[in-house]
Amino acid sequence: MTLIQPFRGLHPAKGREQEIAAPPYDVMNSAEARAFAKGKPWSFMHVSKPEIDLPEDIGQYDPAVYAKAAENIHAMIDAGLLVRDEAPCYYVYRLIWGDHEQTGLVAAASVEAYDRNHIRRHEFTRPVKEDDRVAQIEAVAAHTGPVMCAYPSAPHIDDMLAAASSAAPDLDVTAEDGIRHSIWIVSDAEFNRRVTEAFEALPALYIADGHHRSAAASRVCAARAAENPDDMDAPWRRFLSVIFPHHQMKILDYNRVIRDLGGLDPAGLIEAVSRHFTVTESASPVRPEVTGQFGMYMGGAWYRLSIDPALIPAGDPLGRLDINLLSDNLIAPLLGIEDQRTDTRIDFVGGMRGLGELERRVDSGEMALAFSLYPTTMVDLMAVADIGEVMPTKSTWFEPKLADGLVSLPLD
Repeated sequence: MTLIQPFRGLHPAKGREQEIAAPPYDVMNSAEARAFAKGKPWSFMHVSKPEIDLPEDIGQYDPAVYAKAAENIHAMIDAGLLVRDEAPCYYVYRLIWGDHEQTGLVAAASVEAYDRNHIRRHEFTRPVKEDDRVAQIEAVAAHTGPVMCAYPSAPHIDDMLAAASSAAPDLDVTAEDGIRHSIWIVSDAEFNRRVTEAFEALPALYIADGHHRSAAASRVCAARAAENPDDMDAPWRRFLSVIFPHHQMKILDYNRVIRDLGGLDPAGLIEAVSRHFTVTESASPVRPEVTGQFGMYMGGAWYRLSIDPALIPAGDPLGRLDINLLSDNLIAPLLGIEDQRTDTRIDFVGGMRGLGELERRVDSGEMALAFSLYPTTMVDLMAVADIGEVMPTKSTWFEPKLADGLVSLPLD
């Protein structure tokens, strides 16, 4: 089974993409999704978060929710808003956010390659979220949420994608947040064969965003394969992926806010921090400019922290991550927070919200302390995945994000 292959995608009919495309299911809670979809009867939000069409007292994991997802997607197909290509295609997907641009390939990726770590992951998943995605996939009989992946340096693939996207796009959406999503439908069999061969020669692909979707796809495949072991080319043996060149992907900072000082007073904390970091008060908010540098906000003041270089472990892709440097030398030993996945004293603020959000959370009295971090790089992410390790919780915030509803992978 090849690493990727073209497929008969389900996508908006020409001219209907603007009213269908929706943000990813996991960036909004149910209340926010209801507000977003108000007055938008054909928004894909009705498929990806169908609880918005049910009474508010029905839980988001109730069986009625998944039944509603199936009802809604079939209504869109029956109305001709979603159409399916007759022949297998690849789809070139371009994201434009301000002056940032990235161009990738929408493909059916191999679950087998995922299971044997040829498509590599870097995060733990939560069973309850996996269960939710499994139920949604089975209900709508399709992968509707794409997994964002990266491929390592391959200029010849970059060139092929650029050539395939040189004309006007087949689908073109500018979302409410200003991000432009453009898609080219590529049905040329010879071109697609060359693309398949080029990806087949890559050493690996890397999951950037969508670990629960890919894990759920693996479970769906395993369950169906148990009943149909000889059906080796079934669509359910693959999952929906959008694969970008790693050097084009953008990771924002993922910052930390903490409820208390772990029993220390501000002066005592600064003294303790100074054992492993150079501490300099800053007249303006600190956005770290290099790895090993951190911002700390406390008591209305910003501080720039620079870790002792001797504490950065050489040859250890996991240990040298900025979040681990901060955790191992400050958050755990000084503040007593050992497990950031479970400790309720810590919370996380994505870089899209800006440093002002860190100040707001501390100045309000909700939190006592905030840290700004230098963004994780794709090179670091790939290095961690290559050694079979996982990143600490909330290490990466990818922007711009993919839209739901522009291309889906039916399982029939």
